[in-house]
Amino acid sequence: MNTRIVITGMGCISPLGNDVPSTWAAALAGRSGAGPITLFDASEHETRFAAEVKGYDAGEKFGRKEARRMDRYTQFAMGATAEALAHAGLTVTEGNRDRVGVFIGTGIGGIGTLLAETEVYRTRGPRRVSPFLVPMMLPDAAGGQIAISFGMRGPNLGVSSACATGTNTLGEAAEVIRRGAADVMLAGGAEAAILSVALAGFNSMNAVSTRNDDPQRASRPFDKDRDGFVAGEGAAIMVLESEAHALARGATIYGEVLGYGVTNDAYHVSAPLENGAGAVTCMRLALAQANLRPQDIDYLNAHGTSTYLNDKSETAAVKTVFGEAAYDLAISSTKSMTGHLLGAAGALEAIFALKALNDGILPPTINYETPDPECDLDYVPNTARRKPVQRAMSNSFGFGGHNACIILGNYAANGH
Repeated sequence: MNTRIVITGMGCISPLGNDVPSTWAAALAGRSGAGPITLFDASEHETRFAAEVKGYDAGEKFGRKEARRMDRYTQFAMGATAEALAHAGLTVTEGNRDRVGVFIGTGIGGIGTLLAETEVYRTRGPRRVSPFLVPMMLPDAAGGQIAISFGMRGPNLGVSSACATGTNTLGEAAEVIRRGAADVMLAGGAEAAILSVALAGFNSMNAVSTRNDDPQRASRPFDKDRDGFVAGEGAAIMVLESEAHALARGATIYGEVLGYGVTNDAYHVSAPLENGAGAVTCMRLALAQANLRPQDIDYLNAHGTSTYLNDKSETAAVKTVFGEAAYDLAISSTKSMTGHLLGAAGALEAIFALKALNDGILPPTINYETPDPECDLDYVPNTARRKPVQRAMSNSFGFGGHNACIILGNYAANGH
């Protein structure tokens, strides 16, 4: 029996807003979340801007003492989880907590805490290092903190596959429900890596844009003049349930997980295969699990980082998978507005895909000004577009050759 996996809630903290409604409204308006870095002094860096979260106060939400014991990425994850649970109308109780699990992924985890405590160690000695250093820096810290705070005793993992992480957490969480190990899974990603040394590392790789004079126009996926991604931060969480569980509690169903694919390029630590072969296999696996043809997909939220290699290889992969239908496919990269949330990117982009399904409107790829002959598809340039969407695909690719693809569907259109 094929268990249908439905989506009943979502939450996010993003550079565009500190909840889903404000984030989605900003995306549809084509607003950029990029600006000069305020989290540290970036005056000596090649890149001096990023897409930061603005005005989020974890102490106000969860108490000053508790917030101090969480890395910034965990604070984001907690805020997005609280919104997702409220949106789903889900209360964790003694009666259901053993069947509610948490998969929260991150690319880098609590690197901010690690760097801060390394400086304490260097300047004040080993005895002054915080006893919370280790539990705050671990990549499973967010999932563990969510379980403790909300009382969830089901399957709990910290997933890490670089920039594919957010999509992997959703797909793997769906598989946990499908095999009967949980009724409900909180799944998504969180990241807080706008830090001096991380940005310096990305600059050394020539991976991030250096358009310091115009940060809001720096992220320009698929545009010929793209010069790298814009670093972002935040968290995005979805509530996944078995169809039977959601119906039994009378939950509102916003969509369902139809297919999931995961592969690896086995090629290079940071560069994708030029022909996108790993991404091709990944998308085909997701289509096969969903029992769909390429032409059944109405919208693709692309990985679309605004780097020369990624945008070129992803376009080639889409052409291989979709054939002539690629030219009829509406594609957008919301990273043009949010920046690149690394391990949280795929989860936020899945929320955008789900909102497109629900609202019948596609977010744009902003800053698309100069067409690239090697990126010649329909990227929904600059302005949101009204279009009925029954099935949406979201791609995520990460350093280490990781590829992940998820397909979401309109629940009512797929048999209800």
